[in-house]
Amino acid sequence: MKSLFACKFSKLQSVIFLSLAALALTGCGGDVAELKACLQATSTGGVSVGSGLPGDPAIPEKSSGYKLGNKVVNSVNFMAVTANPRATQAGCEVLSAGGTAADAAVAIQMVLGLVEPQSSGLGGGAFALYYKADTKQVLSYDGRETAPAAATENYLRYISDANQTNPLPNLGASFASTRASGRSIGTPGAVKMLEFVHQDHGKKPWDTLFDPAIQLATNGFGISGRMADAIAGAKNDLLRDPEAAAYFLNADSSPKALGTIIKNPEYAQTLSTIAKGGANAFFTGPIAQSIVNKIKVTSSGGANPVAITPGLTELSDLANYKAIKREPVCTTYRNYWVCGMGPPSSGGIAVAQSLGILENFDLSSSQYLPTLVNSEGGKPSVGAVHLISESQRLAYADRNKYVADTDFVPLPGNGVSSMVAKDYLKARAGLISTTKSMGTAQAGVFPTPVALGSSATEGKGTTHMSIVDKYGNALVMTTTVESGMGSFHFTRGFILNNQLTDFSFDPSDSSGLIANRIGPLKRPRSSMAPTLVFNKAADGSRGDFVMATGSPGGASIIQFVVKTLVSALDWKLDAQQATSMVNFGASNGPTTGVGGEHPSIDVANSGLNDPLLVGLRSLGHTVSFAAQSSGVSTIVRAPASWYAGLPILWGGADPRREGLALGDSP
Repeated sequence: MKSLFACKFSKLQSVIFLSLAALALTGCGGDVAELKACLQATSTGGVSVGSGLPGDPAIPEKSSGYKLGNKVVNSVNFMAVTANPRATQAGCEVLSAGGTAADAAVAIQMVLGLVEPQSSGLGGGAFALYYKADTKQVLSYDGRETAPAAATENYLRYISDANQTNPLPNLGASFASTRASGRSIGTPGAVKMLEFVHQDHGKKPWDTLFDPAIQLATNGFGISGRMADAIAGAKNDLLRDPEAAAYFLNADSSPKALGTIIKNPEYAQTLSTIAKGGANAFFTGPIAQSIVNKIKVTSSGGANPVAITPGLTELSDLANYKAIKREPVCTTYRNYWVCGMGPPSSGGIAVAQSLGILENFDLSSSQYLPTLVNSEGGKPSVGAVHLISESQRLAYADRNKYVADTDFVPLPGNGVSSMVAKDYLKARAGLISTTKSMGTAQAGVFPTPVALGSSATEGKGTTHMSIVDKYGNALVMTTTVESGMGSFHFTRGFILNNQLTDFSFDPSDSSGLIANRIGPLKRPRSSMAPTLVFNKAADGSRGDFVMATGSPGGASIIQFVVKTLVSALDWKLDAQQATSMVNFGASNGPTTGVGGEHPSIDVANSGLNDPLLVGLRSLGHTVSFAAQSSGVSTIVRAPASWYAGLPILWGGADPRREGLALGDSP
């Protein structure tokens, strides 16, 4: 098994070579970072992303459940990891030119909104953590969408108080119908949040950061496997929006296929407008009017029009939108500090609770270590999956009952501090049996002013980026349009979110009011969990940066992030191994998921041939081995004492998506 900070001798040789090359080039006025930056390593040398040469990771390939052979990427000064090669390339080039992690995030998001529109974009929202190396601060930014000022508690489930039927179009299920209506669309916040982060931490001019995406939208790109799958899966829904159909579908209404060269001049124009006018040009003026108009459409148009229930968003909702700087959730875990996102995301609290519960068990002991450890991560033990899943059941129970937008509904007790308190989590750990699954956990007891109901909704149209710049700053950002292809509403080259379906459809249940019920200007609860890890200093304070990670995946994000953290911090796997490791975990119910897409899981014969799946069933788990589509992006920094004083970065991109890690020494 590899150490967290171990690498093969060949990698050590390459680092020494780069160190010597850097010294030589410095004496000649050269720059090794510029010489070696942003190339994808291949057996025949480095290939630039987008070059079209053999080995170019941007050449469209059919989407697969798990891509074998991802190797950990080494870098000396900076690194970007995203879910798409072209987005990673854009961020890496900004970093190579001296930009900060904040600068790179802007460039990355603009490209992701083009090449991965099913997951994120201008019409969605985001959460970000930023580590400011010179002051050692961890800052948290909330760009979550908001409900319109006119939203009522029945906004999602009824056309109106007088017409208590589901919003249209009528697609059978209430969620599907509401999602496809204007009622699901929240006021998007990603652009405002990125501007906020850039104003605080950027070095490069705002307008220059849009150039890579503008050029790609203008010149065109090949549709990737995941985008092609998303278009095909959403074909009937996209047909209801003439603008979406014109962009994503062919003239005969067939979905544009893998490898099709697609251009988006409207998106390029939208980006140019934001580049020149800042976020204000998105939240006011013609772009804002187009967003409002699309939210208010009442018919699909065409030869056979379908009625659509409009949303109640007004221009004032966009003009008044504010991104918010919030307090991060930072707690200790063994010899580390782990920082995450607080409400309205549940991710930071749930990850902290899971780890705090697990801290009461020695996951590094032999009985819990993974087996079959290789470049694909390894196979977790029955005991480890059991303990980790049980810890997550307890965390999700609290999440579902208590966590919502704290500007509207306070957390129980003394807030975050009560929910992540060591004594509370030790008591929760005492509820775990090592011989039988609890199935469904009960939420913890806190002093609360009213009885609360419970809700567990969330979609999966999300992506994540992890970035470290040459100044030592780090950014983790999870960004989303909610479900794949959002609300299917499309304007000015981008998809609008369906984020409001993250609210509970019902305002209460038999236990009382639901904290995550919809309300005017309220932000829906999320599970997005961008995460930063630091060493614990000798005095117990937060020390040096160690790790950046996060993932898409809806409510399962919490599970993906916990798996990655335990793999790296407890099991000492490298960045790629921890990212590739079998996905596993549980929300609050009897089912425990084990990602059957991973090559070490034997799904034949209903999983009866696999000792892990059989062992979990013997402990009372209902086991699902359905494929899991995480998108973990991880960066780990080695101590500067290694390799002649060079602080080395290791990067890992999730083989379940099209991700790529790039830095200055591939």
